[in-house]
Amino acid sequence: MFRGKVFSGKGEGRKFIDLPWVKGQIEDKLGFTPYSGTLNIHLTKETAKNKKLLENTKHFDIDPKKGYCTGILIKACTGNLDCAVIIPKVLNYPTDVLEVVASVCLRERLKIVDSDEVTVTVDM
Repeated sequence: MFRGKVFSGKGEGRKFIDLPWVKGQIEDKLGFTPYSGTLNIHLTKETAKNKKLLENTKHFDIDPKKGYCTGILIKACTGNLDCAVIIPKVLNYPTDVLEVVASVCLRERLKIVDSDEVTVTVDM
């Protein structure tokens, strides 16, 4: 279980998710068409320590097009909604940030705004 506070990103998640090859891989590997964007969560110190463990859980690799980074997708849920954690394999990517993708806009569906606390559950 990962807890943290919602924050607005720079729109990089949206650009990544909107790439046709990324959207296609999410559809193929997770079975849903992703909403255009990610929910950014600034993890608490205690849950940020466990983020590295995610790479050892059952996951799907994102096979990048030339010039893009790899990443991993991990099935998860928040509230009663199925979603996935997406971890970009980028040098110096913050260890205390979790990006979550779903078929719907999580902010709207969960009625959350910046600074609201959320919990994401991953079967580990």
